[in-house]
Amino acid sequence: MSEMKLIPYRTEQILQEAEEFPKGVKLVEAESLWERTSQGKGSVVAVIDTGCQMDHPDLENRILGGYNFTDDYEGDETNYDDNNGHGTHVAGTIAAIDNKKGVIGVAPQADLLILKVLSGEGSGQYDWIINAIEYAINWEGPQGERVRVISMSLGGPDDAKEMHEVVQKAVNQGISVVCAAGNEGDGRENTYEYAYPGCYNEVIQVGAIDNQRAIADFTNTNDEIDLVAPGVDVLSTYIGGKYARLSGTSMSTPHVAGGLALIIPLVESQFQRSMSEPEIFSQLIKRTLPLGYSKAAEGNGLLMLSLTDKLEELFSTYTTAIN
Repeated sequence: MSEMKLIPYRTEQILQEAEEFPKGVKLVEAESLWERTSQGKGSVVAVIDTGCQMDHPDLENRILGGYNFTDDYEGDETNYDDNNGHGTHVAGTIAAIDNKKGVIGVAPQADLLILKVLSGEGSGQYDWIINAIEYAINWEGPQGERVRVISMSLGGPDDAKEMHEVVQKAVNQGISVVCAAGNEGDGRENTYEYAYPGCYNEVIQVGAIDNQRAIADFTNTNDEIDLVAPGVDVLSTYIGGKYARLSGTSMSTPHVAGGLALIIPLVESQFQRSMSEPEIFSQLIKRTLPLGYSKAAEGNGLLMLSLTDKLEELFSTYTTAIN
């Protein structure tokens, strides 16, 4: 069986500093839920990737813990620092803090569990990923916190029964598993490209759009795409305390993972109970806007976190008008 790898992505620009509200965070309208969810406070997202720069100023106090499953750092399991850059970029899109400088994530008060399963070269063994998902399922934080979302911007050509089984186990225990669709697309909606674990039915598979809401030419299309999110020229945190603009479905995935970190506390407070993964998935899909592409390209459409509020407002106006 071949190794699992980072889904190839494009590095557009590396910056020493930044001061910007990222366009992708604006496009998914994350800010519309911040007040009602305390910016995702209490949600824990497991980032299964290349690690994370633990002392990046925009990720301060957001990392609750982590584990290194790779051979990097002589296999020191306590060192999950990012020696690639990809994992730090993903983490920033999910939860970069609102410190009035740098960038801000979709859920700036969500907590992160950093699980390093890919080496500095961007590759890893299937066993490392399987063990990391199992770790996320069983992990408990210092205040009894549990992982509710797993973000995986990685993929491989091979299906693995053990990986599928542990993904199913996570979902059955109420964890939303968000995966990148892959960047092997040929720009045609009617030809399908598959990467694992993204194309498992149980995961939430995310394709990419650009900042004009057009489907990215590189994004995989297939019959298991669930939704799309910004994935072109995405600005986020990077190693060395820097920032970078990257493109790929790897960058779309954390927009959805961060979105779930807002949706989960919102709807559980509304329903006054814990929600199952299928219930959370239905709440996510209620917040998608079709863009006019085929289902194989966009699934249910673009993540738009304010959509249900807009529909309620429209319905309220309409009801008032007819009365």
